[in-house]
Amino acid sequence: MTGASAGIGQSFAELLAASGHDLIVVARRRERLEELAAQLLEAYGATTEVMVADLGSAAGVDAVAARAAEVPLDLLVNNAGFGGYRRFMDLDPTVADQLVSIHVRAVVQVTRAALPGMVARGRGGVITVASLLALSGPAPAAGFLPQRATYAAGKAFQLAFTQLLATELAGTPVRAMVCLPGLVKTEFHEVQGIDTTRMPPRMAPEDVARAALAGLAKGEVVCVPGLEDPAPLGQIDQAQAVALAAARSVEIATRYRTG
Repeated sequence: MTGASAGIGQSFAELLAASGHDLIVVARRRERLEELAAQLLEAYGATTEVMVADLGSAAGVDAVAARAAEVPLDLLVNNAGFGGYRRFMDLDPTVADQLVSIHVRAVVQVTRAALPGMVARGRGGVITVASLLALSGPAPAAGFLPQRATYAAGKAFQLAFTQLLATELAGTPVRAMVCLPGLVKTEFHEVQGIDTTRMPPRMAPEDVARAALAGLAKGEVVCVPGLEDPAPLGQIDQAQAVALAAARSVEIATRYRTG
């Protein structure tokens, strides 16, 4: 489990330990991970391996991927992330690289490392924690929607990646699911320097983790914890399928034939 030192990741760890799982927890902050491991051992008797790695670096991604390939994982939780909210032209190129490394490269490489063993053993699952901002491409930055081109694009990648991966895994006992939470009551926004006192109510991180685990068990591919009626997700899927089918013509559209 990546990003396990706080918030949603810590909640996943607690729920999984409570249900009898041993864990490998990954984050940058060793002291937090060791404190979590001690708490899980005391409360649930869970054995927790601590792995310190920075998924914003190639070395960190490679180290976690190597470990994921070595051990018989029943569940991989891709949860690491940070916002890096900036207007794109104001975003430091180094931060942009870190955003891509954590939200794209780490998810791809660690998942790729873990899956063959899961399929061979005939069991397993992958949960990737993305964000409702994966659906926010058409929405301008306004209100509580931040400047987010790189972050939201990374989350949109996670959504499409998981949807296609789930299709590839059909017929195997291994499942893939992406979770799209909205505002969550964690330190995520505070570290971005956002004034959370003016925010709408935020969901508890343990509820996000609980919804994701339940969604995986139900066979969902896309889990939106705060969405009571999942019909809009089907409408999005249908609209994309219609657009994809309608755009297969070998002739350019009429509006491009003039001027």
